[in-house]
Amino acid sequence: MRTIPPPPSVVAGRSVAPSRALRLAAVIGATLAVAVARADVASPADAVVGTWTSSGGYSRIAVERCGDAYCGSIVWLRDPVYPPGSRDGVPGEPKRDDHNPDRSLAARPLLGLRMLDGFRYRTDDATWAGGNIYDPESGNTYRARMRLAGRDRLELRGYVGIPLFGRTTTWTRVPDDAPADGSASAPRN
Repeated sequence: MRTIPPPPSVVAGRSVAPSRALRLAAVIGATLAVAVARADVASPADAVVGTWTSSGGYSRIAVERCGDAYCGSIVWLRDPVYPPGSRDGVPGEPKRDDHNPDRSLAARPLLGLRMLDGFRYRTDDATWAGGNIYDPESGNTYRARMRLAGRDRLELRGYVGIPLFGRTTTWTRVPDDAPADGSASAPRN
């Protein structure tokens, strides 16, 4: 004997009026759509993720999530090798972390160097705080905090002790379609 499937107006063995079945399907569909849409919305904390050009345009730093914090590494340098006549390194060789006070780290290349570390997002003031920024030009590490000053401007404040005793620099976001060689580093408006 052949089994005939129930008509569409039967749900879980109960008879349901066609209009109620449509409403039920609409509610289920809407619930799934909202769940999928919410999954695609990034956390406000991730707004800092991306590649940024340092003030002066000498380097680009890729900021990313590192576990439960945020970090950043140098991914591009305007002048990645020592110039002719350099006293800091061998001309034509990749620039190194020459000014690091830890001599065992002074030979590491600047490209790929992690210079931001340990930043955590604070919802109360929409900043990333509690991190450190390393300055390869001086070899010094400072406590730091970051905040977005618009979608494509990142303000970093490095300081000793308390933020009052520090300096703020502004980085600009690198457009997603910018060439990897850094030839077009103007910020988006």
